[in-house]
Amino acid sequence: MKGLLEVYKILLSTYGKRNWWPAQTAFEMMVGAILTQNTAWTNVEKAIANFGESLSPQFIEAASLEELADIIRPSGYYNQKAIYLKALTAWFKKYDYDPEKVRKKQGQVLRQELLEVKGVGRETADSILTYALDKPFFIVDAYTKRILSRLGYELPTTYDQIRLQIEESVPKDLYLYNEFHALIVEHAKQYCQKKPICEGCPLQTFCAKKIG
Repeated sequence: MKGLLEVYKILLSTYGKRNWWPAQTAFEMMVGAILTQNTAWTNVEKAIANFGESLSPQFIEAASLEELADIIRPSGYYNQKAIYLKALTAWFKKYDYDPEKVRKKQGQVLRQELLEVKGVGRETADSILTYALDKPFFIVDAYTKRILSRLGYELPTTYDQIRLQIEESVPKDLYLYNEFHALIVEHAKQYCQKKPICEGCPLQTFCAKKIG
């Protein structure tokens, strides 16, 4: 994917550092990664706010599914997501709820463990690894695919094929992966929407305008 690093630099120059993922703790970030599935981040913020001071693995472990579902109701699919949060918390408990213990393990091993957790798919796993556990995996979401396709990149069919192609095209750097994903999300909101706003787009000179 030639020129991808230049795309990153242009987006960084345009939008600045994004300071993403917004969370007080590694566990809060993990919770956010589950809650953000199939919903807008504003809804996730409401759900997280509903926890008040209670957002901890101990609380989620002890809470009933009904109580948990009621708390996270703003995020949508709350009954499902309550089950997923319980499953993720059970996985985290194997590490005594200690992110430092998790970080001692190799990234690929952790990724495989996370993919075996109910409700954790590739995008969610890579988000948790990159933003909570300091393991660099490039996150491929719908925005990533939309923007890269429109720029003219020929994308493979599977998630991991796309991820690996991107990782081969830019330095394997945690900070870069962190910022690049957040910048892609911002650009998709500002310009590369479903119906794109091409006028004034900072990537205009790069774009093949493959808009379908």
